Amino acid sequence: MAASGFFGRSELAATLYTFRREFLIVGIFSLVANVLMLAPTLYMLQVYDRVLVSRSELTLLVLSLITLFFFAVMAFAEWSRSRLLVRAGVRLDAVLSTRVFNASFEANLSQSGAPAQRAFNDLTEVRQFLTGNGIFAFFDAPWAPIYIGVLFFLHPFLGWVSIAFALVQAALAWFGHRRTLAPAEEASKAALDVNLYLQGKLRNAEVVESMGMLSGLRERWSRRHAEYMDRQGVTQSMTHRITAISKWVRYCQQSLALAAGALLVIEGELTPGAMIAANVLMTRALAPIDQMVNTWRSFIGARSAFLRLEQLLRAHPERDPALSRVPPTGEVTLREVIATAPGRATPILQGVSLQASPGSVTVVLGPSGSGKSTLARVLMGIWPDVSGEVLLDGHPLDGWSRAELGPHVGYLPQDVELFDGTIAENIARFAEIESEKVIAAARSAGLHDMILRFPKGYDTPMGEAGSLLSGGQRQRIGLARAIYGDPALIVLDEPNANLDDVGEAALMRAVRELRGKGRTVFLITHRPGAVAAADQLLVLRDGRVLCQGPRDSVLSWLQAQARPANATPASQPPSAAPPAPAPAPG
Repeated sequence: MAASGFFGRSELAATLYTFRREFLIVGIFSLVANVLMLAPTLYMLQVYDRVLVSRSELTLLVLSLITLFFFAVMAFAEWSRSRLLVRAGVRLDAVLSTRVFNASFEANLSQSGAPAQRAFNDLTEVRQFLTGNGIFAFFDAPWAPIYIGVLFFLHPFLGWVSIAFALVQAALAWFGHRRTLAPAEEASKAALDVNLYLQGKLRNAEVVESMGMLSGLRERWSRRHAEYMDRQGVTQSMTHRITAISKWVRYCQQSLALAAGALLVIEGELTPGAMIAANVLMTRALAPIDQMVNTWRSFIGARSAFLRLEQLLRAHPERDPALSRVPPTGEVTLREVIATAPGRATPILQGVSLQASPGSVTVVLGPSGSGKSTLARVLMGIWPDVSGEVLLDGHPLDGWSRAELGPHVGYLPQDVELFDGTIAENIARFAEIESEKVIAAARSAGLHDMILRFPKGYDTPMGEAGSLLSGGQRQRIGLARAIYGDPALIVLDEPNANLDDVGEAALMRAVRELRGKGRTVFLITHRPGAVAAADQLLVLRDGRVLCQGPRDSVLSWLQAQARPANATPASQPPSAAPPAPAPAPG
């Protein structure tokens, strides 16, 4: 589909190459079907030039039976190649669907969700093209020279006429490619932008409706939609124009081929039967080229989808499934970590270093925009653009198998997202539900009694319970999910943002329990009440470490910083032990 892709053997091209046996068999069936397409022509020649002359009914019967047998074989070959391609398409989807799912997930994780949103649509488009009628034109096209050769055998003039029309149709296909490729890609991109914009607004329908924002958003959507329709109109207009020209060329070919044959009959260089047979044969010879012109838009779409999938899989290679490590203990080390984001002039985190041992609670403080949530994502290994070292038990975090590491870490993001399923399935992370662990996690989060008040208890679907849950209850379910299975490393980003006093007490109790079990806890918060549970504090400002160290030392320094300007100057900020001291303020 893309020459460079196939010869360079990208992952996607290599996967398609594994289907070479199926494509070879399809090519053989196409050869049989196309050769037997000569049967109607030969039958016509024999009827006009032999049967009508000899008036032999037996000859007509034998010729008819032989031709019907050839037709049956031809139909079987066409049916077989269609069935084989459909099966190949199903197997292609089975081979690539999981890989595309993982790559699109990682693309969304790395904040490049636009190509990922259409990854499965691209896979479907490639698969449908490879198993649809359009691909048959490419299998049939190589046999067109056979028909042209037969035309030369009938008369050289007919052969040259067929070559002339083949060149015209090939030029038309090339012209269509040059004129429709860029508009088709622009229209496709505009359609994706419109869909993403609309989906984003539908997800926030309550906010839009409550504050009367619908008219303004509709106006913005209308402009995007109008731009998409303009580009789509340009593409369709050019496609229809090329299709109309192609039909005109095809009709001219049929009529002029008949006229050329009639001229040869008048001059006595061709029989009437050969004249009609030549007309049918020329139409058949040029049919694959004409079909390619008509399916060129589908080919362009499949080619673009192939290239997007190729780019997606190249950007997110498959992780080594054999990678295995012993379960982590929770020793976390950051050395000179810099986290950046596209379109941002300065890094979000700048030279952050810290050390956290198992059984410790690190509370991260700082104003909004200081990089606290980004630090949480860095600790989880889900921030895309990171330099420096992020180590878990002395090993780089990206060197762990995520499927293997997942049960040993817990993460509660600032925006809690619960998924379609029961409460128990959400807490159990949609793995095999172990009731004792689910109940233990719910008790630690202070949820057990609340869940039992639902009619179905832990089996209550989130779609049914979602409207009954407050923001604090949803956050506590997210907390139970984070601590499910007693993970070694837990990162909680603003876990008490929506909690009342009872919920916050349950949170502090859960943090103390985790510390008592020797777990490593990072607690990101604005509330001073959580500081009491800390072993060490890390204070961020503008992406840099303002100070870090034991809780009491950091609090003393912060209180000294808050003194009036004419008071005794504060000492240098406390810094953590190795791997690296934190920079002084200013």
